[in-house]
Amino acid sequence: MSITYQIAVLPGDGIGPDVIHQACLTLEAVGNASGFSFEWVEGAVGGASIDQYGTPLTDEVLYKCQGARAVLLGAVGGDAWDHLTGDQRPESGLLKLRKSLRAFVNLRPVLVPDSLAEASPLRADAVRGTDLLVVRELTGGIYFGQPSGREGSGSDERAYNTMVYTADEVDRVSRVAFQWARKRRGRVTSVDKANVLVVSQLWRDVVSRVHESDYPDLTLNHMYVDNAAMQLVLNPRQFDVIVTGNLFGDILSDAAATLGGSLGLLPSASVGGEVGLFEPVHGSAPDIAGKDIANPIAAILSASMMLDEFGEDQSAQAIRTGVEKALEEGARTADLWREGLRRVSTSEMGDLIRHHATAALSAYKK
Repeated sequence: MSITYQIAVLPGDGIGPDVIHQACLTLEAVGNASGFSFEWVEGAVGGASIDQYGTPLTDEVLYKCQGARAVLLGAVGGDAWDHLTGDQRPESGLLKLRKSLRAFVNLRPVLVPDSLAEASPLRADAVRGTDLLVVRELTGGIYFGQPSGREGSGSDERAYNTMVYTADEVDRVSRVAFQWARKRRGRVTSVDKANVLVVSQLWRDVVSRVHESDYPDLTLNHMYVDNAAMQLVLNPRQFDVIVTGNLFGDILSDAAATLGGSLGLLPSASVGGEVGLFEPVHGSAPDIAGKDIANPIAAILSASMMLDEFGEDQSAQAIRTGVEKALEEGARTADLWREGLRRVSTSEMGDLIRHHATAALSAYKK
């Protein structure tokens, strides 16, 4: 009996529709080859929703997402909505969605295979073989802490945000990190600013307690966020799993994404609730939207992470194999292209990945 997965598809803004289209085509291709299918439920989010409905996320779309098996999202934001503030900004729709889905942890894998080492802004020998996972707490910290606001005027005007974490919030995200480390190479680096921030002192204490009580077989070390940023540049291969709070995780994962040469390579999964949210890390890049030149790899790899969550491990791996093979052949979208490589469009890259992914599935069955 075949399975049909209902997926809420939110293409969003800028290049979001371009790359999500390729991700959906790839899911359909591996699904057809593996005996499962998809039911797509599309909705607007971010600037696209503001233009249509006057709000970055409607209750109707949120309800569709909550009732789906998973959510696949493109990108939100752009210059057209930069004048908006507060809850009317496109990004607030994404934050609301994450919170409503109770997706308290964001997973961002970063790999730099041999085929991409030369594309890195760092020395190829320093980044080649990097394979790390950033586990970012997603629903707490300074992005959601209260009070926050802006008041006064003139020289007396002030603005403030509050960084706050509970022990339970730190406990649950640290357990996710340790569980992933157990499936990987057994090393966790917890990143904080415990020498300055009281909230980071709590973070460090709770992570240490969880490690000692339930994961003593794994290796844990602590690192201040400024040192972690430096180490990502000097020696990224030292990291296996990095676990950190919302603000630090946002910054460090974006920095790590550039190790392979482009944000267009980095997928992510926001999980923890019943419905997972899967999205590329890159922005909306409105200047190249609709031109068939955006890099679809991050969106396609986000789809593979979704299949991992469903337990469709073979199909997920086939997609990753498809990406690896396309890159090994020298295919590059504009963001990664250089002399001696083959420049391809968004759709051409998608076609190549699907060709190799379905070939890999055929090989698995032999």
